[in-house]
Amino acid sequence: MNQETTPLLEPELLARLGALRVRSRGRVSGALVGKHRSKRHGSSVEFAEHKEYSPGDDTRRLDWKAYAKVDRYYIKQYEDETNLRAYIVLDTSGSMGYGEGDSRKLRHGSRLAAALAFLLLREQDSVGLIAFRDKTTHYSPPRGEKGYLNELNRTLH
Repeated sequence: MNQETTPLLEPELLARLGALRVRSRGRVSGALVGKHRSKRHGSSVEFAEHKEYSPGDDTRRLDWKAYAKVDRYYIKQYEDETNLRAYIVLDTSGSMGYGEGDSRKLRHGSRLAAALAFLLLREQDSVGLIAFRDKTTHYSPPRGEKGYLNELNRTLH
């Protein structure tokens, strides 16, 4: 098989990726609920901290147990979880043509990009693709739909 007919994500590779998860190190900001820590505070099961009450705060979040102990009003704050928006950037310059057939650097880079896209989409995150030589040669905006992986794979091929 040549590189055009060899799939980027073979079943063996997908099986090896099965246990991997993508997690952000820092906080992310997004509009949808997801699995990554957010810059925003919201209502969630993940308690973050107490904040001293100030006029205008939502009184439904008062921690009455803390008030009973210290005779001061505190607001419970929780971590809000959100989706991750990721961009995969792939170098397609002439130096990526080094090697032969499936051993070319560009082929390995494309397989890595496809695997990363698979992991991100499986976590219901948004992923986009930017390919460049001297300047951007291809841009696929971040999306999180299931069928988007097929579109990215066709582009990477």
